Parts: sequence; structure tokens; C-alpha cells
Amino acid sequence: MEMMEGGVMEKLEDMSSVYDFDPITGNIPATKVEITVSCRNLLDKDTFSKSDPLCVLYTQGIETKQWREFGRTEVIDNTLNPDFVRKYILDYFFEEKQNLRFDLYDVDSKSPDLSKHDFLGQMVCTLGEIVGSPASRLEKPLGGIPGKKCGTIILSAEELSNCRDSATMQFCANKLDKKDFFGKSDPFMVFYRSNEDGTFTICHKTEVVKNTLNPVWQPFTIPVRALCNGDYDRTIKVEVYDWDRDGSHDFIGDFTTSYRELARGQSQFNVINTKKKLKKKKYVNSGTVTLLSFSVESEFTFLDYIKGGTQINFTVAIDFTASNGNPSQSTSLHYMNPYQLNAYAMALKAVGEIIQDYDSDKMFPALGFGAKLPPDGRVSHEFPLNGNMENPYCNGIEGILEAYHRSLRTVQLYGPTNFAPVVNHVARYAAAVQDGSQYFVLLIITDGVISDMAQTKEAIVNGAKLPMSIIIVGVGQAEFDAMVELDGDDIRVSSRGKLAERDIVQFVPFRDYMDRTGNHVLSMARLAKDVLAEIPDQFISYMKSRGIKPNPAPPPYTPPGHTHHHTQI
Repeated sequence: MEMMEGGVMEKLEDMSSVYDFDPITGNIPATKVEITVSCRNLLDKDTFSKSDPLCVLYTQGIETKQWREFGRTEVIDNTLNPDFVRKYILDYFFEEKQNLRFDLYDVDSKSPDLSKHDFLGQMVCTLGEIVGSPASRLEKPLGGIPGKKCGTIILSAEELSNCRDSATMQFCANKLDKKDFFGKSDPFMVFYRSNEDGTFTICHKTEVVKNTLNPVWQPFTIPVRALCNGDYDRTIKVEVYDWDRDGSHDFIGDFTTSYRELARGQSQFNVINTKKKLKKKKYVNSGTVTLLSFSVESEFTFLDYIKGGTQINFTVAIDFTASNGNPSQSTSLHYMNPYQLNAYAMALKAVGEIIQDYDSDKMFPALGFGAKLPPDGRVSHEFPLNGNMENPYCNGIEGILEAYHRSLRTVQLYGPTNFAPVVNHVARYAAAVQDGSQYFVLLIITDGVISDMAQTKEAIVNGAKLPMSIIIVGVGQAEFDAMVELDGDDIRVSSRGKLAERDIVQFVPFRDYMDRTGNHVLSMARLAKDVLAEIPDQFISYMKSRGIKPNPAPPPYTPPGHTHHHTQI
């Protein structure tokens, strides 16, 4: 192996970036959503003419819960029915509860100080509520002034679209420098996008082609925003390396290009090794790389389906096995503490509060497993928490919590811990609607030691063909090895030789989110974020595998109103 000039340290620095990259989290910029604001029937605060409204948006930090001003619309003179032109552009995360507050003011002077203007009302909601509403349009009453009707606010969300193209390309190289004493090089390429500040972020790594100076790499597909953040002229840097088993890959050379150049079919690039070029008078290149093919297609996004009306159905299943401990004792995981929620209730609330924004009727089936039921003490692995066999639906997250507490008082904790019945329960519903109009998320909360592993794997392999995902939250101190296996991130779940066709299970241990101080709130936001982060991709992988396109959203609603004269503040 030939050592590059410049010593080992430099080489290690060159390499560190190649290692740390995980293609899954290649930190693609967030989905951006544009919010348009209109109001109807605002309060009239001006004596001689109508109000001159302005809307101010506040967002909330996850940790601090402090409201911060995010931005203001323009002021529209003399109307109670403004359609604001200036829009808010927000980063959207499915897995976070993004609280928003819209305050309206009647502007009386040029002062930027809001306390100098008349308050017309406010509305608080989540970004999920807006995008999860029919056609991603939410209409709500304004409040905040006791005893007064403040009119309504209408918010509509539109995903910004630079983010949805994916490019598929294939490269080969010719006459790359030979870096190995025995045999030829083993080349691979690393792609970087440039950032605003001139630094580079890794965004793709090809596979290694063994023992050749003329490799042909497999075609690969990458989101355009990962490649150039949607800016077609931004520099893309490509480095070519010779792979070495011990990880000390040799740098062969690099070249730069841009999305625009690639899309135009700019085909041949000189691979340049600057250190060699400085040393050798006659240096031409260290080989060439050729673009063999390039194509772009528009990918549908999670929000396209949500806006087109796909509903997410949320089902919860709770572990009522005896290993949880007697609910009347404070050591029990099901302890009914009058002062604070137990781990089961906290996990349920954290995940449920986010998913409920995407379910229009807010009616959620809630099941239990592993208990003996009254009156005859038969053991059940899928019983309704509300005691109603015909209708296991609970009204909202509060309804589930009520039914959960009711069950704790009426059933006897028993065993064994069987997951397959509740997985199959949801699968039956999912199997009945495979047209893309509904997607099912099952949250299983358990203390962990599973008794029916083989049946559960079989149920998961079958469920992977259906529009469903499973979240498992493990509470208590058990070893959760079996859950990690079901999660299938490292090794895809299989049953009787059949591999699950997609990964549909996400597992997290609850104890990882209990912070030392006992301040659970922050940790619950993190828990929800971690368990829900994979759902949009699992959702898209189902829709894609079935060739389901989103329904067109209903046409944007234009509320009756008038045109206005605008001023800035």
C-alpha cells in the first residue's frame, strides 16, 4: 500500500469524514411548509374606519416551552377580512409536537412595539393539526378577549417543493491511479454537498468495486435536496478513494461539479490529486470519471398523501401481565399514582398526542393483553380497555387513559406476554383497506419478556405487506433483547425463511428517556420523536411498493373577501 505524501495525520483527517457518515441520517434538510393566513369577522377597534390587521406568529422551543416571535405578516388597511400575502415558512417534523400561536393586532401607528397596538385575539394549534386537516386547511375561532367573539382564523399549509425530486445516476471511471502493490485499486467514491458557509457535508458513498482501475459503479438514487439543497448551481465535490481493509483508504483524487452540470449530461471529469499535480510537471490527471446516465423523478412525500386525505389510524395495546407488579403498589409499573402518570400513561400520551393530529375522528381502539377478565377469569390477549367487545374505540387520548385506568381496576394481571394477537388484530383492519386511504400505527407498551416470539415474527412478516407500522415502548428494567430483534434495524425480521418486505417495527426502552432530575416532560418529547421519526418513511415505502399515488388535494379554498391595500410594519 503506497502511503500518500504528507504523512499519516493528514490522511486520518481526510478519512474521518468518510467514516462518520450514516447514509440514513445524511441530515437531509427538513421539509419546509408554507403557511398562509386569512381571517374573517375580526373585531372592529377603529372608530371611523375598520381595523388595520397584522398577524404575528410565535413558535415554542421544545425544551423551554417559551414562546418566541417567529415573524409578522404585512398590515392590511381597513378590513375585518384580511387575506395576508406574506407567508410563514416553517420546518416541519412529523415526529415533533410543533406548537404555534397566532396573535392578531389592529395597527394604529408605525411603531414595531406590539403593546402600542390593539390586540384582536389569538389562536394556538400545532403544525400537525394544520397539515392533518382536510386539504391541510384549518379554520378555528380566535379567542383571548373575554366575552367577545373575535372572528375566525383560516390557516392553510403548502409543502415547498424544491425537496421532492430524486436523481438517479450511474458513474464509471477509467485509468485510475494504482494504489496497491499487489493487484489494482479497489475504488469507491464519496459525494459531498457544499453548505452556505463553504464547508462540505457528505451525502452519498458508492459501493467498493474490487481490483480494477476501470470501475463501473451501480446506479444510485438520491434526493436532490441531499445533493445540493435544491440549489442547482451549488458545488458538489466528489472524492475517489482506494478502499483498504484496515480503513486507511488511499485518496486517489477529486473533482467538482454541480447538479445543473450533471443534469445537462456533462459526462467526463478529470480526477485531480492536487499534491501530485504540484509535484509532477507533466501531471494530467489521476484518471477520469464518466457519468453514464442521469434521470430525475418527482417523489411523492408524506404530506402529499396526508393532504390528499390519507388518515392515520392509531391503536394502542397495553401489557397487563403479572410481571408488571400489583397496580396498587408503588413499585408496580401500572401503579395508579394519584399525583403523576405512570410510565404506561406517559408513553401513551407522548406518542398519542402527536399522532392524533392525523386522525380526523379522534376515536382510537385501545386494547389490553395478558389479563384475566371478569366475570369468569378467562385469559385474553386482545381485550378492549373500555370493556366493550363490540366497540373498543375511545374518544381521544384522554378517553384511552380513562379506559386504561378503568381496566386496571377490573381485570387481573396474568400472562403470558403474547404480542401476535394484537398485531394480527390491527393487521385485519389494515388488510381491509389497502388502497392508500388509511395507514395504521399500533403502539404496544410492554414490560418486555415476550412469550410468543415465533408467532409475533410471523405476524410482523405478514404485517409488512400491509399499510401498518408498529411502535414498541419497553417500560421497566427488563432486558429487551427480543424487542431489539423485532425492531429489525440491523437484521430484517424473518419467519419460516420469509424476510419482512419492509421494516415496520420501531422499539425504544422508556428508561432511556427518564432524566436524572425526574423532569419527564423533556424526555417525553424526545421519546415521541425517536419512535415516530421512522413512520413517514415506512408509510412512503408501503405506498411506493403498491404504486399508490396520493389523491389530488381538493382545490384550495378561497374565502369570500375583498382585495385590500397593504402597508408594511
